[in-house]
Formats: sequence, structure tokens, C-alpha cells
Amino acid sequence: MQPTLLILAAGMASRYGSMKQTQGFGPSGETIMDYSIYDAIRAGFGKVVFIIRKDFAEDFKAIFDPKLKGRIEVEYVYQEMDAFLDGMSIPEGRTKPWGTGHAVLCAKDVIKEPFAVINADDFYGRDSFAKAADFLMNECAENKYAIIGYELAKTLSEFGTVSRGVCDVNDNCDLVPRWRCYYL
Repeated sequence: MQPTLLILAAGMASRYGSMKQTQGFGPSGETIMDYSIYDAIRAGFGKVVFIIRKDFAEDFKAIFDPKLKGRIEVEYVYQEMDAFLDGMSIPEGRTKPWGTGHAVLCAKDVIKEPFAVINADDFYGRDSFAKAADFLMNECAENKYAIIGYELAKTLSEFGTVSRGVCDVNDNCDLVPRWRCYYL
């Protein structure tokens, strides 16, 4: 069974000033997602699921549908603010989507196979997708998960603040979250 790549692309890009998810910067206008999807296809992923907002769905699909048609199965899921709140109300004035856990939950009806989650605006590199695909096709189980981690110093930006989670590995080789950090 080929794994799925879940791409979190519903962010507001408020600090960037435009839809960085669809911003072309490569020699032929490639987005960061184009590079990720290319690497994922080469690694053996069989489907890509985009988590997006309805308000930019038409423009988003116009960019990616022609590029991906016939190359990989594509699904779109909308991260609706009121989904999965179990009676909780949305705080007044909140406009940003909820976090990663909520986005993954919004995709639960279209993903039935092992999957990897990436951010639309981060570059991961070919080796990360090869390792993820290998794990998902050969080792993944109901009680066995994986994360591909990066050295913290290699993830920080000189151009603004970033938020990063810091994890440790315990004596049983279990991943243990330590804290969430905000770096200036």
C-alpha cells in the first residue's frame, strides 16, 4: 500500500504578506510544495492530500491540479474553524485555523492508509521523503509511529521568529516532548 502525503496549507501567511503556500520561487516558478511532492512521488507516495481553506480553494486548485494530474492522486480537505469542536465555541475575533492536530483530524475521512504530515512552506529534502516512505510501507503499525527530526539550529530563521517543539528520546527510544519554544 502506498502512503499518503498530507500537506498542511491552510495557514494565513499573515507575516509573509501573501499566500506563501502558492508563491513560486524556483527557476520555472516552482513552489516549495512542488519540490516536496516531486520528492514524495519518487519515494513511493501514492496520494497527496492538501489541507486548505475554502476561501482560496479555487486559486489553489488552479495552480496544483494541472501540475499533478496523472502523476499522483489528489484530495482536498478544508480546515473549517468549527469542525470537531465538540460543543466548544470559537473565541471572538479568532480568524486563524487551529493547529496541526485539528488539521489532521479534518483529513480523517480521506486518509485510510499510512501517512506523513508536512508543512506547505517548509523544505524537507529528498532523503526525508525516502525515509518516511520506507517506514510507512515497511514498519508502520497501529502502535508504531515515527517522526523525522532536525537539529534545532538548522531550523531557525534569520528573518523572523519561529516556533519549534523540542523533543528528547528516553531510554526505551520513545519520543518525549520537552517543551515548545519561540525563537526570536
